[in-house]
Amino acid sequence: MTQTRSYPSWLADAILYQIYPQTFADSDGDGIGDFAGITARLDHLEWLGVNTIWLNPCFASPFRDAGYDVSDYMSVAPRYGTDHDLARLVDESRRRGIRVLLDLVAGHTSDEHPWFQASANDPSDDRYIWAGTDEPP
Repeated sequence: MTQTRSYPSWLADAILYQIYPQTFADSDGDGIGDFAGITARLDHLEWLGVNTIWLNPCFASPFRDAGYDVSDYMSVAPRYGTDHDLARLVDESRRRGIRVLLDLVAGHTSDEHPWFQASANDPSDDRYIWAGTDEPP
C-alpha cells in the first residue's frame, strides 16, 4: 500500500503521553489538575522517555461535557490556569525535548459557542445537524 498522506518525521518515533489536565496534577490544592501541576511533573515524564504530551481539551468551556463542550477556542479554561501558565508548560516541555499537542475538538462545541448559536438561528448554516422536536431522539 502506498502512503498518500505525509506526516512529520518526528511522529514516527513519538512516545506520547495523554494527559487529561483536570485529573493529572493539582498544583494549588483546589482539587482540579492544572497547567502548573503538569509543568511540575515534566521531569518525571522526561525520565519515562515521553517526548510528546497530548492534552485533552483545555479550552474555555462550561464543563457540561468534561471540557469537550468548548465555548471559546482562543482562551484556556480558567480552572487549568492562564494563557501564561500554558505558555510556560510549552516552554518548559520544549526545554526537555517534549512536544505539546493540544486536542482541538472542533466537532464538539458548547451551546454557548458562537458557531452553535449562529447555526441555531440560521437554517442554511450546515455546521450542525438539527432534528425537529417531534422526531424521536
